[in-house]
Amino acid sequence: MGAQLRVYKRRIQAVTATKKITKAMEMIAASRIVKAQRKVQASMPYATELNRAVTAVATGSSAKHPLTTEAESPARAAVLLITSDRGLAGGYSSNAIKAAERLRERLAGEGKEVDTYIVGRKGVAYYGFRERKVAESWTGFTDSPAYGDAKNVAAPLIEAIQKDSAEGGVDELHIVFTEFVSMMTQNPVDNRMLPLSLDKLDEGAEESGTKGEILPLFDFEPSAEDVLDALLPRYVESRIYNALLQAAASEHAARRRAMKSATDNAGDLIKSLSRLANAARQAEITQEISEIVGGASALADATAGSDK
Repeated sequence: MGAQLRVYKRRIQAVTATKKITKAMEMIAASRIVKAQRKVQASMPYATELNRAVTAVATGSSAKHPLTTEAESPARAAVLLITSDRGLAGGYSSNAIKAAERLRERLAGEGKEVDTYIVGRKGVAYYGFRERKVAESWTGFTDSPAYGDAKNVAAPLIEAIQKDSAEGGVDELHIVFTEFVSMMTQNPVDNRMLPLSLDKLDEGAEESGTKGEILPLFDFEPSAEDVLDALLPRYVESRIYNALLQAAASEHAARRRAMKSATDNAGDLIKSLSRLANAARQAEITQEISEIVGGASALADATAGSDK
């Protein structure tokens, strides 16, 4: 009984130490979510105005450009997958990877070759373990991305979209990331960044109540194509930066939820082990009392026998 009680006590100490760690990680993740949300909100005005500028150029000119013109027969597509650098975030990274796999299968079913670009060690490890080719990868900034990180990620993607597919370029650019909806809801999504779909622009105008309004006429200097050339890198960088920020907020929310669940489970396990330890201690005490009573009874019987 004593050995069993010591085992229970050691397990309780180990689980208690683990509970302290998960509780601390939960509190850290909760504090970082607020900062990540603020960054997402701060990036929205610039992204909104940039989208308006791109929309104005796209609807007001007929210039053929990778930003607005779809290839007649697209043959190659680039997919940017955003995962996390660290684990302990539940199914955050695995859900994003599954969404990327579904997108990859859909593009392959359309007869397109897919070049994969990955952000985050979890995605890199997933593809590396399966020996799949990765065009380029970036790690080390998923929990707190900066605009410079978005520029570094966007640079090879912009270079690829500006090349012809026959020269190793791509005709489409897709991004897969986890959209932050609320503290309890984060959804993996896949969006096509380039080329822009005018149908989606019309849907966005309809939702905002501006569809059907008379748009102002613009004169582009030196030309609409030059304006699109200037807007292309800014647009891609803005979209990637916003996706990185939303992914960071989603990662912190998923980690907070996972650590809260782990803390609650540790508390339940400690209660269960405490009950078992109490039962073992009570059994040990009962056994000792029984041995004392038995010994006293045997001594009394021996004494009574000697008196006779």
